[in-house]
Amino acid sequence: MNKLIAQEMYYLMVLGRAFEYAAKENYMKGNVSGFLHLDIGQEGFSVAAIKAFEKGDIFSTYREHVMAMARGIEPRAVMAELFGKKTGVSGGKGGSMHLFEPSRCFYGGDAIVGGHIPNAVGCAYARALQGNEDGVMVIFGDGATNGGAFFESLNIAATHKLPLLFLCENNEYAIGTNIKRVAPFREQAKKAEPYMLTYAVDGMDAQAVFEAVTQARKEIEAGHGPIFIEAFTCRYEGHSVSDANSYRSTQEMSHCKAKDPLQKFKKELQEKWLCTENEIQNIETKAQKMVQEAVAYAEASPEPELEALFEHIFYEEHKNVVS
Repeated sequence: MNKLIAQEMYYLMVLGRAFEYAAKENYMKGNVSGFLHLDIGQEGFSVAAIKAFEKGDIFSTYREHVMAMARGIEPRAVMAELFGKKTGVSGGKGGSMHLFEPSRCFYGGDAIVGGHIPNAVGCAYARALQGNEDGVMVIFGDGATNGGAFFESLNIAATHKLPLLFLCENNEYAIGTNIKRVAPFREQAKKAEPYMLTYAVDGMDAQAVFEAVTQARKEIEAGHGPIFIEAFTCRYEGHSVSDANSYRSTQEMSHCKAKDPLQKFKKELQEKWLCTENEIQNIETKAQKMVQEAVAYAEASPEPELEALFEHIFYEEHKNVVS
């Protein structure tokens, strides 16, 4: 990491938090329909992981707004998708949970918990067959590690030595259920230890996440095979906007927010990268302005035409597919 990358990461983290609060506000106004899962508190993890995995394919959970923007998808296209508008990244058909952009190798927002993990394995298998050194990263929560497909994916990836990074975002809650109630241990990496090399990292420390994912990516590109990283994080909001988060104590939330990734990284900008107050202020102002523009763009964008309901719902013959 250098100063320019650090500044870009801080911009994306501030952008992400401002974006999420704007999304929440517009959900309350009725501009955003369906489900809305906010990433507030986990922006450092989301930005650092995506920026460190600069090449290859990314499969993410449906808490993916910040990840999508860190991957290079325009904030206005993400916000327009939340609004269900034609100009959204998925044409207004996916909403918050389905931000899908093949041109960025970003396959985000699988609504089935853990359902995207086998997809990532298949993609990694294809890359291996093609002799492509770029790897695949799949991001999932601690709750996804209790599914059968998770263990099947570990087994296949390890057996075939696939170029795949399993990145577990462990915030200790699957919706409102604490991990201690559904698993015999807090560290979900223990489930992967018989299959592959595992690492643990503080998910609230953006620099630590960036370094861990960067190292894993290099090892995967060198032909090491699959790697499992577990990042311990803390989300500040409930599972979704409809979740009041009442199952977590005030003490727990205070401890959680004391590790705020934005404040920690801001301090690193000042002390390690010698960024001035003016430089930091400019970054924060730019991020706030971008979110305001994204909301205005989404509000002004047109709704999809009715005919769009009948598009992309059946198989369409493709020249590269043998029927």
